[in-house]
Amino acid sequence: MIMIMKFLLTILLLFTTVLFGKVINIDDKTKIYDVLPSAQIYIDKTRKLTIDDITTKDIQFEDNAKSLLGYGYSPDFDVWVKFTLKNDTNKPIQKVLEYGNSMTTDVVLYDLKNNVKIQDGLLNMSSSRNSINPIFNIKLDSNETKIYYVKVSSYITTMIIKLKLLERNDFYTQELKHQVILALFFGAMLILAIYNLFIYFFTKDISYLFYVFYILSISVHHTLYVGIANLYILDNIAMNYVVQFAAVFIALPIFFLALFSKSFLQIKKYFILNKILNILLIIFPFSLIVFTLSDGFNHYRNTFTMIVLLYLIVITIYLSYKRNRQAHFILFGWLILLFGSLAMYLSGTGIINLYQSFPYIVEVSLLSEAILFSIALSDKINTLQTKLIVQKRTENERLEIQVLEKTKDLNISLEEKTLLLQELNHRVKNNMQMIISLIRLQTNDIDDKKIQNLFLTTQNRLNAMSQLHELLYQKDDISYINAYEYFTTLIEGLQETYSQNININYTISTDLETEQAISCGIILNELVTNSFKYAFHENSDDATIDISLIKENGQYILIVKDNGVGYDQKTVPKSFGLILVATLVESKLQGTITADTKNGANIKIVWSEEDE
Repeated sequence: MIMIMKFLLTILLLFTTVLFGKVINIDDKTKIYDVLPSAQIYIDKTRKLTIDDITTKDIQFEDNAKSLLGYGYSPDFDVWVKFTLKNDTNKPIQKVLEYGNSMTTDVVLYDLKNNVKIQDGLLNMSSSRNSINPIFNIKLDSNETKIYYVKVSSYITTMIIKLKLLERNDFYTQELKHQVILALFFGAMLILAIYNLFIYFFTKDISYLFYVFYILSISVHHTLYVGIANLYILDNIAMNYVVQFAAVFIALPIFFLALFSKSFLQIKKYFILNKILNILLIIFPFSLIVFTLSDGFNHYRNTFTMIVLLYLIVITIYLSYKRNRQAHFILFGWLILLFGSLAMYLSGTGIINLYQSFPYIVEVSLLSEAILFSIALSDKINTLQTKLIVQKRTENERLEIQVLEKTKDLNISLEEKTLLLQELNHRVKNNMQMIISLIRLQTNDIDDKKIQNLFLTTQNRLNAMSQLHELLYQKDDISYINAYEYFTTLIEGLQETYSQNININYTISTDLETEQAISCGIILNELVTNSFKYAFHENSDDATIDISLIKENGQYILIVKDNGVGYDQKTVPKSFGLILVATLVESKLQGTITADTKNGANIKIVWSEEDE
């Protein structure tokens, strides 16, 4: 019986609507229908009415003539929209009903004739939806008339209601265009952020880093505002968490903007203004915690953020009055941002629908402000560069006079230091020779062959460094050493020590920097000593050691090669001498060492000129 009553009531409502209500006649030629001007509106301030209450009780819907309804922040009531569609053709028609606000919390479409309820909105987005705004598929059979109800609730952002009926292909063409424009906007903001981030790395000016955070935070906020985040990044569960902390996403851009303004405008020069701003910045995070966690403060959750924003505007106006050049740029940027915010407010409250004439006014405002702030940062660099050029010119003139005065004194001092350094090398060489002589005398009193060899090795190492200091003492320019002269002198000393008939071949075509010569002398001493001691059999007639030092493509290549018996690197343990060679190559020369010991020893050491 109840089902029959509901059916009869539905027929009665349909009949009444056709006779007295506004009916939207649908055909297959018209591309877009603006639904709201032909719809009726009811505001449910109790927020308790269901679709059964709407259809069974005496609910007085009011006619509407506006194409967009804006109620501002409206968490205390629901809005019901009632409209009638009639198919004027003799064939079925399918349309897409678009609800033109992605941030509305809940949007529910009721099709009573087919007993269909479809829920969408910010927190109930279908996983199959591929559009930014909520959409519903509308199907009318030939000559069919249907009544639809839409229930709208929004307790997060402003309630803006806009309903359009479109052809499916036209809708997706329009949607693609809309998403491409938004992608271009976010791409431009990202480029600005990356550009200023690179400038920060080069200049280390903290203003640029704060500005990058401002651009990124306002971009994140706008992805939420226009629905990009909800569509491509966050699911319904994540979106619920975002809603809980919505005040944070609104406040973060203002917080970073305050830090940017404080640094960029050098507010610390103004004691009172700076002190007040510091207090506000300290209170800022605590206010966010209070407003976010306390349900009783929902209506005031953005109040402190607005206070900080207004104070920043006051500071900027004051500094502009004080003829702060950078403040003029910031003030103009504020005007652009306020214009965009005013457009959002007027459209959100339904006073003036600026979106109809300028659908991307907010994106243009944000991007213009970001570009203007980037120009302000660039102007700051140009101003600093101009000041630095003037200071540099003045400083250069002063320094030229000082240089002329100091050059004469430095030349005299350099000559004295050169003589002292040569004397120092001479004394070091003499001291080393004395130590070598003492070691030689001590060696004569030792019968243990192993200990004698240790003393002999130490003597040769000291002799390698002594020979270098001998050459330094004889030269006027001690930056570089004649490698051929140094190597031949060093090897001749080793030949006298071991008294072996071994042929030494030299291929040396470059000099060495002094520090490298020290390392190369010790390395050469160790490698050639090993060849003398272990490489050849007694009475070997063709014993040969090849020593090569060349420079190719900015790299030094030292090769010490003998035609001895060689050895197995896996079975022969490394001696202290070979460990010393490896250490000098890696730590002092910053090079690499390779060894081929199968048919004699072939040691190759390579290091770069840049590592000198």
